[in-house]
Amino acid sequence: MHPGMPSDEVTDAIALIEMHRQHMVKEAGLAAACSEALRKLHELLVVEQAAPQAHGPGTGHLASTEAVMIEIKRVTKLAGSASQSAMSKRARPGQQQPVSHPRGPRNVPRNKGRRTMGRRGDR
Repeated sequence: MHPGMPSDEVTDAIALIEMHRQHMVKEAGLAAACSEALRKLHELLVVEQAAPQAHGPGTGHLASTEAVMIEIKRVTKLAGSASQSAMSKRARPGQQQPVSHPRGPRNVPRNKGRRTMGRRGDR
């Protein structure tokens, strides 16, 4: 492993999380998939940040930590664009919601009352 390259384990973990995220998009939607991926990436980041303390500095963990942080930013941006598109689908800019009138709705159907069965309409 080169000092400027993330470890193979971290690269594989990031790729596995990304493949799982892509699969989850089809089942649960983009927002849920990104949320799950971010949770896993943050767990991986905690492990990578603790690794230099256990193994000593200079073993390439800085590059691995940097790679995880870059992936977190990418997925966060992806999740942000998903939430913006979901909001724009709910409230389209060209379409406004009808405003209720303070005295109630305008064209209220009039109550014509009850009509009896035997009554003829030729008064």
